[in-house]
Amino acid sequence: MSRYRLLPTPAQQAVLRDHCSHARYGWSLAVEQHGHWRPGRAGAPGYLEQCRQLTAARAEHRWLAAGSQTVQQQALRDFGWAMAGFFDPANPAGRPSWRKAGRDEGFRITGRRGRQWDVRRLSRKTGQVWVPKAGWVRFRWSRAVPPGAKSYRVTRDRAGRWHVAFAAVPEPVPAPVTAARWALTGGWRSPRPCPPARCCTPPP
Repeated sequence: MSRYRLLPTPAQQAVLRDHCSHARYGWSLAVEQHGHWRPGRAGAPGYLEQCRQLTAARAEHRWLAAGSQTVQQQALRDFGWAMAGFFDPANPAGRPSWRKAGRDEGFRITGRRGRQWDVRRLSRKTGQVWVPKAGWVRFRWSRAVPPGAKSYRVTRDRAGRWHVAFAAVPEPVPAPVTAARWALTGGWRSPRPCPPARCCTPPP
């Protein structure tokens, strides 16, 4: 994941703060719903039911409807993946917990590049990323954006600095040569023949 320093305008910062609060609200509400579960009670609502509840809440609360539905639904989807990782025996992830204002500030955007989001380069040191409701937001082009990026995450640290990180699947790393693979490939072939007196003659 490649992280860059985000440079939003004051108006864009207000939009980003609203996105962070809305994502934190949806996440914490999902944590509360799952925290009420006890043996013998009905299971907590899943992602689809939570999206229906979100639609009803947006119709009732104007401050929630003013935000991006994409950001809010993605927070619920991230929570669902976090719960799936918690119940996966092969995954050492812990149980999803509450998110606190001022400490857990961020949201994620996924989708097809060019439709749900996009990124472009303006100059040698400046780029822009498309954020819902905020438009094109500038960031420092400190390195090339991964061409296979499928999502990005905007975060705000405790010092008030904004960052954007693009997520991409890395290239596969070749597996190390094992004894079985060494035997199947015919063993190691040296470009130069070794002297028989040194390495080819068995010890006495």
